Amino acid sequence: MASKIDNTHPLYLSSSNVTSAVKIGIQLVGMENNTLWSRAMELTLLTKNELGFVDGSIKCEDYAVYSEMKQWDRCNAMVLSWLMNNRSKELISGILFRSNAALVRSDLKERFEKINMSRIFHLHKSIVTHTQGTSPVSVYYSKLKDLLDEFDSIVPPPSCNCEISKEYIDSMFRQKIL
Repeated sequence: MASKIDNTHPLYLSSSNVTSAVKIGIQLVGMENNTLWSRAMELTLLTKNELGFVDGSIKCEDYAVYSEMKQWDRCNAMVLSWLMNNRSKELISGILFRSNAALVRSDLKERFEKINMSRIFHLHKSIVTHTQGTSPVSVYYSKLKDLLDEFDSIVPPPSCNCEISKEYIDSMFRQKIL
């Protein structure tokens, strides 16, 4: 089997792929940073060629040979360990009790990615009350931009080019300016 799996194969694990190899610098603590954490984790898993374990496109059923199924188990366990190492201790049980990384992602979506009015309210309040204070303009603007981007990802503007959509987008733009 080793001769069949090269570094582009989804079941390939290099010697540098150890449980502590993936540190994204953000611990998932809940709904308040799930969007940022998810995007950072997806980018990192993409660079490791392991995103398919999380999005469900690399399935154990696709590997009929016993040795490939065992290699899938190893890769899935590695991805699960990477997910565990980037979550708060309080959220680790959500990984330990799931059999594969795709189920972990599904669980996270169920918990945190629903359009949640309390998160929208929190973001709106944070945007409205955000002040520069003693922070440099670059820090102030970066934080404000991050809040606006997350708000837009949860409540995306309409995608059609009809007149009502244009009016809505203009109105949201004016709100952002204010």
